[in-house]
Amino acid sequence: MGNKGNIFIHQAKPTNQIQAMKSLALFMSAASLLAATVTAAPLEKRAAMCGQWDSVVDGSYTIYQDLWGEGAATSGSQCTTVNSLSGSTLSWSTSWSWAGASSSVKSFANAALNFTPKQLSAIKSIPITWKWSYTGSNIVADVAFDMFTSSSATGSSQYEIMIWVCMLEFDLVQNGFNWLAALGGAGPISSTGSPIYTFTNAGVTWNLYSGPNGSTTVYSFVASSTVNSLSTDVLAFFTFLESKSLISSSQYLTNVQAGTEPFTGSNAVLSVSAYSAVVN
Repeated sequence: MGNKGNIFIHQAKPTNQIQAMKSLALFMSAASLLAATVTAAPLEKRAAMCGQWDSVVDGSYTIYQDLWGEGAATSGSQCTTVNSLSGSTLSWSTSWSWAGASSSVKSFANAALNFTPKQLSAIKSIPITWKWSYTGSNIVADVAFDMFTSSSATGSSQYEIMIWVCMLEFDLVQNGFNWLAALGGAGPISSTGSPIYTFTNAGVTWNLYSGPNGSTTVYSFVASSTVNSLSTDVLAFFTFLESKSLISSSQYLTNVQAGTEPFTGSNAVLSVSAYSAVVN
């Protein structure tokens, strides 16, 4: 996004004060109109990011490549592109092909919300909107929100809360896509392999899985069917966890991200046509 230049206003000479004030008013009016026009203009499409740790900040979001697991692949690559930003609504995409280590995640290309960490008890709402689609061949991947909490605003993560809107496997028997939001060849972390609770939100039934990832406890809400378009207040997921004594409202929300974790596949493209999030 272009940077707006500074506007310098010089003091008018006393001998021409009235005329100067009129000119200043006209100038400020024109400047305000220009600023409004610049602010309203949507962000133009950026060049693709293809480096392992590439990222770009646009508006309230940081878009990450995050190819943290690419070393496990026998071959492959991935590139991520910011398509547009209009107001608080972001459009972005990531394209990839990965082979080898079929049970290992290769990356987590995602859009992360930039915000000040806040205690759950002080949060009023976390409204989100997400519309997406996936294409490609032999894809094994998931599409998920990923959020972290800590006992302090700057502490290490204690809980990871994932909201899986889709998991995709390629069904060799049917020779086609099998859109899943449940455990399969690759699934959410779980100590038992079975959901510990079910939860309904936005007209969707979510199966809750729980398990450790090192010192972090992971809670994964997995949709019972694919959700290509979701508009809801995700604070409700935290409230549900609190009601089951699985997390404390004294925890600080430190990260809100949304993206995809690919395992294997070729010519895959996740297209996010609209994404927005805010922590109130």
